[in-house]
Amino acid sequence: MMNVFCKSLLASALATVTLSSAYAADPITVYGKLNVTAQSNDVAGESETTIQSNASRLGVKGAFDLGNDLEAFYKIEYEVDTSDDAKENFKARSQYVGLKGNFGAASVGRQDTVLKLSQGKVDQFGDLAGDLKSLFKGDNRLEQTFTYVTPSMSGVKLGVTYAAEANAKQSGDAGYSIAAMYGDKKLKKTSIYAAVAMDSEVAGYDIVRATVQGKVAGVKLGGMYQTQEKVSGGDSINGFLVSAAYKIDAVVLKGQFQDMEDKGDSWSVGADYKLGKPTKLFAFYTSRSEEGAQDDDKFVGVGIEHKF
Repeated sequence: MMNVFCKSLLASALATVTLSSAYAADPITVYGKLNVTAQSNDVAGESETTIQSNASRLGVKGAFDLGNDLEAFYKIEYEVDTSDDAKENFKARSQYVGLKGNFGAASVGRQDTVLKLSQGKVDQFGDLAGDLKSLFKGDNRLEQTFTYVTPSMSGVKLGVTYAAEANAKQSGDAGYSIAAMYGDKKLKKTSIYAAVAMDSEVAGYDIVRATVQGKVAGVKLGGMYQTQEKVSGGDSINGFLVSAAYKIDAVVLKGQFQDMEDKGDSWSVGADYKLGKPTKLFAFYTSRSEEGAQDDDKFVGVGIEHKF
């Protein structure tokens, strides 16, 4: 009962802050998206149908000009799980505050590591069954972090994330993530995006990742190579991902293949149909073969996404 009360209080607070900010010097943006699919999931030889939420979210963000080329910025975001039968459907996502200026941007709180950010838009099936995190480590959003990103230097940005020892996934040891990124992730300002990143003792893994994405004859092509190793010991294993997307009027056709040594491989195909700027219909099929498993896991779904 208390949890329901707290969630109602949060919603009321968001509405109140939004209304009051319309008259304040500190503008605030309420945003979010709902992504829901009807799916058939065949996992470990057992099949079931679901109506599931895929990282649907609600958040507030804003920035305030402090003068002297200095700006404060912040974000508070929650995942909303529309398929949770217990109604405990708020989960913490990015929640941070920072300062931005000629020196770059520095922030503290719960946030994605720069290695995760460095992947850009190469994953064509993010938040769905074909998400690259099903086989690759490094998809970390951690509490108790500090992140700094430099200003753009001829299109290049450098970034570092420090994960404090007290972070729940750090097992008492601090870790850091570093990245060098070139170009525009959306490929609107530059024709190519490329990044090299590394995690050292972050969430139990050492990782090196290289990502590239570009357009060739209207086809958006992407690739990733990754090496990962457990901090606690074990062999270093390698994997790669390739993806492609092609737009035909309101339809985007997509495909992706991923492989990780000693873990398995996955391939996905799909299509998006844009109904309007904030809304799309989509369908996908994913097949994942895990090392040592008797049967491949298969996922097929159709869904709708609306952003606001």
